[in-house]
Amino acid sequence: MGVIEIEGMKFYAYHGHFAAEQVVGNHFEVYLRLETNCNAAAKSDNLDDALNYQAVYETVKEVMQIKSALLENVSKRILDTLYDRFPAIDKARVKISKMNPPMGGEIERVSVTLER
Repeated sequence: MGVIEIEGMKFYAYHGHFAAEQVVGNHFEVYLRLETNCNAAAKSDNLDDALNYQAVYETVKEVMQIKSALLENVSKRILDTLYDRFPAIDKARVKISKMNPPMGGEIERVSVTLER
């Protein structure tokens, strides 16, 4: 078993409860932790035997561009899509952070984490 972590993925997207958030957009940061069997890739040194984390990143990027009212929804869609496209994933955790959320105060980020 192995763990692949993709950290600090940054996106500009249009997620939020308020209408203005879906028009103006905001900065988001995504962290992804994937558990998968890495034995074949470690032995062969061949990308065909590995969970291709470039393809995983492209999937996260694609899903982040679909507007949502809630980060919980975005997180679930990311997990659903990853499990559909990458059967080698045994367990996944996604954390999405909205930077400087419009909550009436100085807040660096608000985050939602889901795992399956």
